[in-house]
Amino acid sequence: MSHIPTPATIEQAPADSQPLLHTVQAALGSVPNLFRLIGNSPETLKGYMSLSGALEDGHLNVATRERIALAVAEVNGCRYCLAAHSYLGEHVAKLTEAEILTNRHGSSGDGKAAVAVEFAVRLVRQRGTLSHGDVQAVLDAGYSAAEVVEIIGHVALNTLTNYVNEALATAIDFPQVNDLID
Repeated sequence: MSHIPTPATIEQAPADSQPLLHTVQAALGSVPNLFRLIGNSPETLKGYMSLSGALEDGHLNVATRERIALAVAEVNGCRYCLAAHSYLGEHVAKLTEAEILTNRHGSSGDGKAAVAVEFAVRLVRQRGTLSHGDVQAVLDAGYSAAEVVEIIGHVALNTLTNYVNEALATAIDFPQVNDLID
C-alpha cells in the first residue's frame, strides 16, 4: 500500500487530473498505479506527461528509451519502474530477456545503445557531473547534440518516476522482476 492514497478510479482522482488519466487509459487500455498516484497533483501529472510526450517525439528510438529507463531504474533501486519497463521493454520495444538484463547491468548488446545507456548510468551515479570526454564519447558513437540532451531528459524523466515510486511506495501493478542487481 502506498504512503498516500492512490485513487482507485479516474473519477476518484482530482478533477484536473481526470482528463489526463482518461488520455492514459485511451493510450494504454488501463491507468497504471503510477499515473493515478501522481494524479494526486494535477500539475505534476501534467508536467510528467508533457515531458514524456515531448521526449517520445524525439530522435531516440523506443528501444533506446526503454534501455535507459531500465538502467536508471536499476541504479535508483526502483522496483516499480523495473517491473514496468521490463514489461514495456519486452512487449513494446521488443527487447530480449538477455538485453533487458544487460540494460539493468548498465549496458547493451547493441554497441551504439551501450554508449547511451552507459552515459545515462554515469549521469545518475555522478549526479550530473560529467567530463567533456564523457559527452564526447556519446557524440563519437554517432549521437547528435540533440540526442545527448534527450538522453539527459530521459534520465530526468525516469528519475522523477523512480523517486515518486520509491518515496511513496507505489503498489506494483506490472509483473514483478527479480530483486535488484546491485
